Amino acid sequence: MAAQIVGCTDPLSKNYNPEATVNDGSCQYKRAAIRPEFSKKLDQKVPETSGLIFWEGKLWTHNDDKDTSIYGLDTISGNIQETYVLKNVINKDWEEISQDSSYLYIGDFGNNVAGNRTNLHILRIEKKSLALNPVIDTISFRYSDQIDLIVSKANQTDYDGEAMVVSKDSIYIFTKQWKSKRTALYSLPKTPGNYVANLKAVHDIRGLVTGAIFLEPENAIVLCGYSKRLKPFLYLLYDFRGTDFFTGNKRKIKLRLPFHQIEGIATADGLHYYLTNENFSIKPFINKPQKLHKVDLSSYLGIYINAKKKKTSDEK
Repeated sequence: MAAQIVGCTDPLSKNYNPEATVNDGSCQYKRAAIRPEFSKKLDQKVPETSGLIFWEGKLWTHNDDKDTSIYGLDTISGNIQETYVLKNVINKDWEEISQDSSYLYIGDFGNNVAGNRTNLHILRIEKKSLALNPVIDTISFRYSDQIDLIVSKANQTDYDGEAMVVSKDSIYIFTKQWKSKRTALYSLPKTPGNYVANLKAVHDIRGLVTGAIFLEPENAIVLCGYSKRLKPFLYLLYDFRGTDFFTGNKRKIKLRLPFHQIEGIATADGLHYYLTNENFSIKPFINKPQKLHKVDLSSYLGIYINAKKKKTSDEK
């Protein structure tokens, strides 16, 4: 048997090794920046759009404070087409929404004010119950490495969760580490209960992560976020081992949307992505209303995603 050759296996990288058979996560890339295909202003009902998923032909989002509704948006106009009110729950700081085949998951784990919340949790909502009487469970947790609950200054904590993905058996949370601009990855079960979210990895992303989408069959994740100066970006993770998301290719792509507080990300096909930004204004200088954007990542992920889909199809 021929010996395996470890190296960069991505032909889009600067250091691609065509003889490599095992990706060691060493790929390096040229700087890249993209503009949206379109940007549409969203309804005044969602000024704090903080999470986004694609489900049943619509984009679903929510606000991050008090409002306990989720809103179904048209993918072209961004207009609200449907609304579900979640009763008997509180929106302390809803920062993310994710899903599997049976449930929606809403992360009430925003923690930037003092970094010492003791009621971090995720709402699990049964999809088939939404139209009549939503069945909602709670997944409560604390971070494994947060030994004490020292009060921090606003926007200074390492324990501010804003991004989440759901796999076949677990939930994964990406935090914003405000000072270092890194992200910490935690895992916990996706069934109701009270858990310790285990620290899996810390990665220097050089920015603040606010949203995530997981293409589990293709071993790919796309994160969104922004710098402290509100320069938004996407961060691609793909061809990793299992759920060790930072062991594969890592590529940062800037978004040409200055002063946009990008918060939500979703996709229907793995190549074209929808993003939403919260309303942000510093009068009289900056006024960025809440918007829906669409970006094309085919030139960055097309070769990899299409190859993965073909392999999966051939194996069936």
